[in-house]
Amino acid sequence: MATQTTAAPRTTTFTQVAIALQTLTLFAQAVSAGLLLSTSYGETVHGAGARVMYGATMLYVLAAILAWRRGGGSPRPILYASGFLVLASVQVVLGIAHQPALHVPLGVLMFGLSVLDLGRVLFTAVIGGGRQQRTA
Repeated sequence: MATQTTAAPRTTTFTQVAIALQTLTLFAQAVSAGLLLSTSYGETVHGAGARVMYGATMLYVLAAILAWRRGGGSPRPILYASGFLVLASVQVVLGIAHQPALHVPLGVLMFGLSVLDLGRVLFTAVIGGGRQQRTA
């Protein structure tokens, strides 16, 4: 009985899309923070972006949970996503309280961590994409 191996097809996963969306919304928040300082409509844009960013962070938590439940892999990405949700919650509270001395550095930290996590997810996908599937 001969078995044939073929490369696993590469697909974009829900988790990859969710973390990319989170990173993109965090970058958009940095842009809208500049608008906040320089235009009359910046506060509206930054406030709407905060809601979108928080939703993207919740979507990332959901994606991490679904990936773990479906694939039976490590629950570690759930910890990362939950950590982002906690940071996003603190960020919202600091923004509402008008505490820019803490709000701005936390936003920079969140963007940096999100970029690192996006890199981890994409790197894992590239390395994992080379696995072989057995077909009978």
